[in-house]
Amino acid sequence: MDFEELKRIQSRRSFLQDCAGGLGSIALWHLMRQEGRAGSHESAIPNVNPLRPKLPHYTPKARNVIFLFMAGAPSHIDLFDPKPALAKWEGKSLPDSMTKELRLAFIKPSAKVWASPRVFTRHGECGMEFSDFLPHTAARADDICMIRSMHSEQFNHHPGQLMLNCGTPLVGRPSMGAWITYGLGSESQNLPGFAVLSSGPGSSAGSGNWSSGFLPSSYQGVPFRNTGSPLLHLSNLEGVNTEDQRATLDAIRDLNEMAYSEAGDLEIASRIASYELAFRMQSAGPELLDFSSEPPKMLEMYGLNRELTRPFAANCLLARRMVERGVRFVQLVHSGWDQHSNLNPGHKKNCDITDQPTAALLTDLKQRGQLDETLVIWGGEFGRTPMVQAQRDDKVDTWGRDHHPLAFSLWMAGGGIKGGQIVGRTDDLGFNVVEDKVHIHDLHATILHCLGFDHKRLTYRHMGRDFRLTDIAGTVREKLLA
Repeated sequence: MDFEELKRIQSRRSFLQDCAGGLGSIALWHLMRQEGRAGSHESAIPNVNPLRPKLPHYTPKARNVIFLFMAGAPSHIDLFDPKPALAKWEGKSLPDSMTKELRLAFIKPSAKVWASPRVFTRHGECGMEFSDFLPHTAARADDICMIRSMHSEQFNHHPGQLMLNCGTPLVGRPSMGAWITYGLGSESQNLPGFAVLSSGPGSSAGSGNWSSGFLPSSYQGVPFRNTGSPLLHLSNLEGVNTEDQRATLDAIRDLNEMAYSEAGDLEIASRIASYELAFRMQSAGPELLDFSSEPPKMLEMYGLNRELTRPFAANCLLARRMVERGVRFVQLVHSGWDQHSNLNPGHKKNCDITDQPTAALLTDLKQRGQLDETLVIWGGEFGRTPMVQAQRDDKVDTWGRDHHPLAFSLWMAGGGIKGGQIVGRTDDLGFNVVEDKVHIHDLHATILHCLGFDHKRLTYRHMGRDFRLTDIAGTVREKLLA
């Protein structure tokens, strides 16, 4: 090797040595850009994508959640938890030993017992019992894990719904969907990470059921309309083309970036991200909402061909299409289960609306191989009393039941849950839980476990302390897991 060759090698080595830090920085920037975290020399605000996909604590069984929230509290003893022993108590009051500390919303603890008039039969290889109001859901018994031992402290709707959805009866806390989207982000960058689909009258807690609370607003649920077009303004106004709209958004972004540079408020970053998502949704939204590619038999299976079932059926089919496209959490809210009177006709109507589409959703997900990674949850905020809340006449169809948080039923399927089993047991009257109690905190801990999270470690610092969905409680219920 001559002297010039040695100098050349030394120069190359020196160059690589001197610039190693720069090359490493370039590589780091490239990786951060792929995650949506890299800054831009054109921007005063970090290009943070709050909905970028994130890794959980460990390998998850479920990737998405569909929560069929039955607001108003369905009656467990008329749908899922048969209690033939109630017939022996028909027209009698329960003993004082059972009711002396009972808190009820409207009736007195001395109210008379009303045995359920429903007929229960066994279904599936597991032999799970369902009311005659739910023939379609009953056909999916072997996919369902029925929890008959749910309980809560909240006996009124607003705090009860917040408890089920947010893990606390307090207003202003993040909902389950917000926590999960905060923890996992979304695999869809053209649709919301957390979507809300409604049918029936409004729920008591309203938007509190899908609030982001003190989390950044990017994680709150995005409501879709339940009448007319689910999404407004998917097309531009006449005379406004995409280029003009893009220019307008760029100008708004510049103003928001100026505000961010002065205030440093991450809510401004969330606002920018929301505007950009809305712009992308104008392209993705019409395709999502267009059911013309679905086979006619699929639409019929969901019940889209029937006026009674069509609104809820459309939401169930839309939920399946959303999780297919990477939406992380879809919450279907069907209100109207609060039958203090007219429980028989009221529950029959609600079951006629929801039963077929619910079963179709499970069938569809399973046929597509999606049920294993999609966690489906069905339930309300509490149950109903075994005592009657009678009206002015003696017609049974006018009778109802009061709120009952001490024992109620909720079911789950897919995404890490062991189907074809019943977990928990209530007493002979459906009044108290006597085996395998599952508190709402336990439910949330188990849901997060299926999604790959240690519920104690999924936290957010607010007002000087770390908050979590399960507050300071919650135990993963192993019996529920596959």
